[in-house]
Amino acid sequence: MSAADPFRLDGKVALITGAARGIGAECARHLANAGARVMLTDVLDDIGRDTAASLRASGAEADYHPLDVTREADWERAIATTIDSFGGLDVLVNNAGIEIMGAITEVSLDDFRRLMAINVDGVFLGCKQAVIAMRPGGAAGCGGSIINMSSVAGLIGVPWLSAYGASKGAVRMITKDVAVECGRLGYGIRCNSIHPGVVASQMADSFLHKNQALSGGTASLDEIRAAFLQAHPIGRMGEPADIAHAVRFLAAEASSWITGVELPVDGGWTAT
Repeated sequence: MSAADPFRLDGKVALITGAARGIGAECARHLANAGARVMLTDVLDDIGRDTAASLRASGAEADYHPLDVTREADWERAIATTIDSFGGLDVLVNNAGIEIMGAITEVSLDDFRRLMAINVDGVFLGCKQAVIAMRPGGAAGCGGSIINMSSVAGLIGVPWLSAYGASKGAVRMITKDVAVECGRLGYGIRCNSIHPGVVASQMADSFLHKNQALSGGTASLDEIRAAFLQAHPIGRMGEPADIAHAVRFLAAEASSWITGVELPVDGGWTAT
């Protein structure tokens, strides 16, 4: 592929949150394979360092930096370290997040606030600090692409996910507001959200087991899994690579006229 290929990321620098494992790690691999230099961040330091080392062993330019997305000072340090290490910041993937399941009558206010702190405060702070760095005159100053990981639960109602759905709906709107603001100000910064369906991961396994428990034990795990498979008209659950491909597209120049978009990557779930 030539350097002019609009799907390549040669010379770009990307920071990915929640990148120690799962979807975040797969996004880091895909962006690195497309030519980007990648900074993996997480609170799972040992796993994150191992993931970054694995990428380097495969020939990628990759490093790891600890980041608690709820702490603004952590964001400032992570972005400064990324720019110092790799010479810029062109792509931010706000992937870090947690899920809490339960009837709205059973979810505690403390749990709701903890979920919102990670899923919403973390995205807000990431967008804020990335815009400060990417905008003209910023420490990176060349514009860029911000990609926020939302969920189908940010688009449609899903039982037992009132807290999680509220957080992912907030991510959807933060994305649109940042996209319009940065566009109007001429910052050269795009912002889009991705809305996965059920993707094979540790979080998905927990989601299926909790659905079985919340059903009162009347359905087997295989029956719960089959029901969610049926919710995806394409006939299968997602893989981390399905999400990473979308992230790569939104990070690349191929999507240069796309901003403020909510992109379902859900096997057709939200089309039904």
